[in-house]
Amino acid sequence: MRSLFRSSILSLLILAACIPVLQAASAPRLRVSANQRFLEYQDGRPFFYLGDTAWELFHRLTREEAALYLENRARKGFTVIQAVVLAELRGLDEPNPYGDLPLVDKDPRRPNERYFRHVDAIVNKAESLGLFIGMLPTWGSYWKSERREDPPIFNPTNAREFGRFLGKRYRDRAVIWILGGDHNVENDEERAVIEALAEGLREGDGGSHLITYHPRGPGFSSAMFHDARWLDFNMFQSSHGAKDHDTGLFAEHDWKLSPPKPTLDGEPRYEGTRAGYYFEGAPRYQRFDDYDVRQAAYWSLLGGACGHTYGHNSIWQMYAPPKKPASAADIPWQEALDHPGAFQMGLMRRLFESRPFTKLQPAQHMILDGPTHGGAKIRAALSEDGSFAFVYSPQGERFTINIELLRAKQKRAIWFDPRYGYVYVILIAETAGFQTYTPPTSGRGNDWVLIIEDVDKEFPLPGRR
Repeated sequence: MRSLFRSSILSLLILAACIPVLQAASAPRLRVSANQRFLEYQDGRPFFYLGDTAWELFHRLTREEAALYLENRARKGFTVIQAVVLAELRGLDEPNPYGDLPLVDKDPRRPNERYFRHVDAIVNKAESLGLFIGMLPTWGSYWKSERREDPPIFNPTNAREFGRFLGKRYRDRAVIWILGGDHNVENDEERAVIEALAEGLREGDGGSHLITYHPRGPGFSSAMFHDARWLDFNMFQSSHGAKDHDTGLFAEHDWKLSPPKPTLDGEPRYEGTRAGYYFEGAPRYQRFDDYDVRQAAYWSLLGGACGHTYGHNSIWQMYAPPKKPASAADIPWQEALDHPGAFQMGLMRRLFESRPFTKLQPAQHMILDGPTHGGAKIRAALSEDGSFAFVYSPQGERFTINIELLRAKQKRAIWFDPRYGYVYVILIAETAGFQTYTPPTSGRGNDWVLIIEDVDKEFPLPGRR
């Protein structure tokens, strides 16, 4: 009987030892595509980076609340959740809902195991839903040395140690490392901290995960680290300064750099945020809405970005009374989950994934007539093989394009409604030369995407599987 008992215990121990291995094998991996412009899975399938900024996710939510949030984002089609381990809003001295702080005595060499078990649970939940965590090890205020009275908690030695700890702990999880934390490197001391943190992450995870950098906005990771060996793809922040701020200019900037690296907007104008809220006198009532969100997203993607990040003013901070709101948030995060911009980001992903979007290249030269600046500016992208193009008219203004750039005899033209995802086939013909298109409606909030493509490719209509 004892022999049977020992045998059963041994079998259970062997099974328990195997479980982490099975989990590790199931965790997806990402890499940069061969053309250095997009991201993809290790098996070569394209990866559309559709992020949501949930900076305070680990710090402010219970595990049940986090599950509610993550399930909502997975249903809407998001693929990446950007969250901060050492969070911005009193993240070092205000405990999480379970009473735990991330560090003992604010020492990066002494992570609190109880706090990180909470992070583990959220990371695992996200992975189970097919989501990657865009994990920021720390908000930038904790390593920043410039313009402050109290010393930062990081130096090159403990930054490397903290990076190694995180890299090892999440080596087998679905994560993307995001350094920076909304701050820019301004001196050699700060650069040394970031370099050490990156090296620590690489030592810990063995190079398993991609690394990028979230800069202060408006700004570019490429301005500081484009040539860094550890920077796999660039991230820019177009920020929250004004309506009709052309995010495509940021993507175009990075597209032109050498060597090429993928790029995307990691923090654009947030739905529900006051436009220019950090400028004195900015009106409280002038907030970005779902149209501002769509305009920023499509401009950026057609400017050459490999994906896009959405944000909501109440969700990034997980605001709910009695918490003190930041940046004039006044809607609890639970109520903000289903604001229209978040749904429309999923429609955008559906559009791009309906075509081989990793072949797209910025193609402003395709536009021969139409608004070239301001809120109505037309943007276009054309596939490298000339099989299809997307043209975005933010305010439904008419435009003329050179359709000779499409390498097709017979072409199909389709209007895609980015508000609701409806599609309208308007023409199938052997057209050539220059063609003018007038969107179905016009005015602010009446944005449209023209799809023009080679009929012989038999691409499905967006949304049809």
